Amino acid sequence: MNRVATAGLVCLLASTGALADAPQAQAPAPATTAPAITLEQIMADPDWIGPPVEGEYWSVDGRSIYYKLKRKGSSIRDLYRVDAATGTPVKLSDAELATADGPAVFDRAHDRAAFLRHGDVFVREVASGTTRQVTRDDARKFGLQISADGQRVSWSQGNDWFVWNASTGVVSLAAILKTEDDPADAKPDQLERLQLSLFSTLRADKADKDAVRKRADQLDAENPNRAPAPFHFGDKVRVAMTSLSPNARWLLVVTVPKSYQRGKRPDVIHYVNESGYPEAESARTYVGRNGAAPQSFVLLDLQGHKQYPLSVEDLPGIHDDPLHALRAKRIAELKQAGHADEAAALAAPKTRPLSVNFVMSGESGYPAIVWSHDGSHLAIELVANDHKDRWITSVDFTDHTLVTQNRLTDPAWINWSFNGLGWLPDNRTLWFESEASGWAQLFVKPLDGKARALTGTGFEVSSPVLSPDGKWFYVRSNKQAPYDYDVYRVAVAGGALEQVTHFEGTDDFKLSPDGSKLAVLHSSAYVPPQLAVVNSDGSGARDLTDTRTPEYKAMSSLWTEPEFVKVPSSHGNFGIWSKYYQSKDYDTSVTHPAVLFVHGAGYLQDVDKNWSYYFREQMFHNLLLQEGYVVLVMDYRGSAGYGRDWRDAIYRHMGHPELEDLLDGKAWLVKHHHVDPKRVGVYGGSYGGFMTEMALLRAPGEFAAGAALRAPSDWTSYNDGYTSDILNTPQLDPEAYRISSPIEYAQNLQDPLLMMHGLIDNNVMPGDTIRLYQRFIELHKKDFWMSLYPTERHAFEHADDWYDEYRRIHELFTQYVKDKR
Repeated sequence: MNRVATAGLVCLLASTGALADAPQAQAPAPATTAPAITLEQIMADPDWIGPPVEGEYWSVDGRSIYYKLKRKGSSIRDLYRVDAATGTPVKLSDAELATADGPAVFDRAHDRAAFLRHGDVFVREVASGTTRQVTRDDARKFGLQISADGQRVSWSQGNDWFVWNASTGVVSLAAILKTEDDPADAKPDQLERLQLSLFSTLRADKADKDAVRKRADQLDAENPNRAPAPFHFGDKVRVAMTSLSPNARWLLVVTVPKSYQRGKRPDVIHYVNESGYPEAESARTYVGRNGAAPQSFVLLDLQGHKQYPLSVEDLPGIHDDPLHALRAKRIAELKQAGHADEAAALAAPKTRPLSVNFVMSGESGYPAIVWSHDGSHLAIELVANDHKDRWITSVDFTDHTLVTQNRLTDPAWINWSFNGLGWLPDNRTLWFESEASGWAQLFVKPLDGKARALTGTGFEVSSPVLSPDGKWFYVRSNKQAPYDYDVYRVAVAGGALEQVTHFEGTDDFKLSPDGSKLAVLHSSAYVPPQLAVVNSDGSGARDLTDTRTPEYKAMSSLWTEPEFVKVPSSHGNFGIWSKYYQSKDYDTSVTHPAVLFVHGAGYLQDVDKNWSYYFREQMFHNLLLQEGYVVLVMDYRGSAGYGRDWRDAIYRHMGHPELEDLLDGKAWLVKHHHVDPKRVGVYGGSYGGFMTEMALLRAPGEFAAGAALRAPSDWTSYNDGYTSDILNTPQLDPEAYRISSPIEYAQNLQDPLLMMHGLIDNNVMPGDTIRLYQRFIELHKKDFWMSLYPTERHAFEHADDWYDEYRRIHELFTQYVKDKR
């Protein structure tokens, strides 16, 4: 699930009684000095903090680094440039933007580079700096690449690929794709044959048309300056994606059945809008209501104008059913209950449907289809639609077949992360990421040889970048400690993993074009991502930016650094890494209230030294410290950063291992930090809101109160891509959904619960909160409240809404946690 923001302004408030009967606390007696940390300041537009550095990349000549900063009071991002040697940042003027570099791709010799500037393609001769504009249009372009010899630059516009030829300077369409039958294959039916047999005029006209078409085809075939002949795929499919080899010789086409329907989509309603009328907007489908369409693959030879289907029938395990036992049990249950049609729909397919996997990069991703730089080899990473298998395949261009290079099986689900792959400069050796050992590792594998691990286990590595000389891989890793991220490097030939940076909070990095330097984004608990430059051997680290405002810097002494602790589990020989917050003047002579904050997304890591996605929440926790609370943030089972088994622990029973961890966290606070067990609150957003509801409904009496923000209360209404990975589908595995959904435990509510949701949330539907609210009404429960925010989606954007939401949380905790006696 996407990570969750938390917020609140104009809200529709509802309760078990009157509409406005929300928890209201008496304000504490005013202190002689106003608190230095205020809720109004914390929840203000984060422009007051200063913008984080975003989107860093190197100039083509490797002398400067470009980056973006959000403009104050606007969503516009301004482009900056800083000299890597002198470290003097400059905001580019509108005129300077017209000559700025974009993130570049290079030919093998680094003689020629290509980049996008304002959506257009530019080509530069590196030595002379001569730059040529290749396109001038408003079409969106993706996948910019350059051939190894620098003679071709190509990019996609939708599913069409365009190629610039350095010799001619011409931009041409690589292939014309038509999802219709080839007219040349049409055969006359019985009536048409009769007409031709009867009328000589018709026969003569047809012969002339056939001759004209044949002559045109001959001219096209002999003249390389003509547009290519179209490829026809029939009218039963649509093109899902395409990928062109860098030398423009081959094109991979991925298709799905045109008849495939994704299922009914629910709506969100915009009540507050410019028109003044309620407006409906379609969201995503529910899990199990038709997920990903099965994909098929066709290889096009653009020189010989031939197409070859790539069969998946020989992939190992493609005809297995990893859910056989569960499927047989469910089919028997349905048949016994008289639902033969539903039972028949669950029959396992002979060949498991699959799709091209996606490599996640930040908040987005790209298809796992990679060509060697010279275009001689192609690797495709495929994942079964049941989420239990991943295959890395290469393409045999002689036999036109898929060759399995690696198979990864997970009885729970294949991770969304750690799916990167690529080629070494020899164009015959693959590199890839894999969790086969239980930890994210980096491997290399010759096409005709065995895979070899370059990194060890017990820690994660991610974001591999190959140096231009092909000798080193640079990776982001938490080798030192689970919460400590830096850049490391390892020789392609093998050897020790060497630490390059020592920031302990590296967010991202980019290798310079010559491989001599790294542009590094790094952060800490109270410092948003900043830009530094480091030599590739780790020497000469130097910060280049500090974008914090004077106002925010002045508050530095007020923030409390988290303590990293490992809370022992009562359910096994392991601990749960956590961040513990306690005020500097903590009084151990009395017991204290506590709050557990539960991060969102499930598979996310919040216990690290980086700037947190939950930076507002962390400031709110500092406010709570002022008032005598302690705060604990846990990377419960299912979180990222701790290996496959930690992630898989929640398979088919979401909310159960995580709740055990939260209860262990509470017990640890009580035992070691003078916390009153009757005064512990819990809150979080999205998955954290889900866990808040599970905590109050599955462990009634353990928490004094809870606040659930945009929580999925019924997993049957969440999306397919996330939910079916962890719980399978509700048709196949209804028991997993029953035990994992808070709405199924609504009868257990006995502690105060505040629920909040954006009304135009098209990720976790607002209906989740509204439906749970209705269950509480029908069960005659009390002390529950709902706040709805008409202009907010899943991640809140408006400062007023942030303030309103946290004002309510603060009041809830004051009345039912802090002041509870």
